[in-house]
Amino acid sequence: MKLFDVYPLFNITPVKAEGAYMWDSEGNKYLDLYGGHAVISVGHSHPHYVQKITNQLNQIGFYSNSVIIPQQQELADKLGELSGVDDYQLFLCNSGAEANENAIKLASFATGRKKIISFAKGFHGRTSAAVAITDNPKIVAPVNETENAIILPLNDIEQVVQQLKNQDVAAVIIEGIQGIGGIRVPEPAFLEELERQCKEYGSLLILDEVQSGYGRSGKFFAFQHTNIKPDLITTAKGMGNGFPIGGLLIQPELKPWYGMLGTTFGGNYLACAAGIAVLEIMEQEKLIENAAKVGDYLMKKLAGYKQIKEVRGHGLIIGLEFDAPIKAIRQKLLEEEKIFTGVAGTNIIRLLPPLCLTMDQAEYFISKFDNVLNELYAEA
Repeated sequence: MKLFDVYPLFNITPVKAEGAYMWDSEGNKYLDLYGGHAVISVGHSHPHYVQKITNQLNQIGFYSNSVIIPQQQELADKLGELSGVDDYQLFLCNSGAEANENAIKLASFATGRKKIISFAKGFHGRTSAAVAITDNPKIVAPVNETENAIILPLNDIEQVVQQLKNQDVAAVIIEGIQGIGGIRVPEPAFLEELERQCKEYGSLLILDEVQSGYGRSGKFFAFQHTNIKPDLITTAKGMGNGFPIGGLLIQPELKPWYGMLGTTFGGNYLACAAGIAVLEIMEQEKLIENAAKVGDYLMKKLAGYKQIKEVRGHGLIIGLEFDAPIKAIRQKLLEEEKIFTGVAGTNIIRLLPPLCLTMDQAEYFISKFDNVLNELYAEA
């Protein structure tokens, strides 16, 4: 059977990884500054993470949500403690798309309304409602098209208010920092006014922290760089460090009923073991503080390059926008310098390394990046 070919692939076969490094089948060592789409939070193959999952698998790996799974509450308690939103309720699922799908559904249940506002260049997943509010027509199938999805310009509060005034908007969903959209950070004043206007018109505010959350921005959630308190927060990616897990954090005023939300695999024993291990490592190794420190260093150094049009982000979620396509830059970094980076569109490099990235590794990247830019721009 052939694979359904929907991904462009690098001609690399990773076989081993540790911390911020990966090795391929040819024995080449790479510095991973992409973390598999921001998934690797505490580093590859962390011994505590591996041991926690192994120990759990030796006891019980899976049963359905028809029984008490104590690890779910342990994860919820630890997440509340580290994130600072311990008064929220947690619904566990398997991915960021599923977390957003359930957030949209819950908002519609709670308000009795149908419309959802999202923002230009935003990405919220590939399930039905999530893809409908994602600003990428190429991935919206005819069955996903709906008049209930309203996509507005980012940071334009007046257009949002015009829609909210109709009092038919169930929720506004916004990324803490846009990822695929190019590491675009919502203006703090816009987020704060957005929260106020949602409350004014009875709409819920959903913060999509799937990519920007879990310490990546130097705060547990990126919205915590402001003073807002969303109704719903979605998370995934770094939550499991590679093990599929997602979560929906729900403010206490929203009350559930049996059957409102559901999942077969969400919150299973192994996923919870992975999630707990991630939080324990983040706390013990102060990885949120490290992301803030190393990210600040990187952004200051990168801002000094005249070839870069703009440096955006917080912590270790960084976007480098160029005036021209960056394919050659990424290719040289990967093939010659053995450094993985990400991309957004054609002109933006995304840096999403593990939160354990050290200052030495950051300095190493800068030196290699400097070599690549000098070589390419000298050729130009």
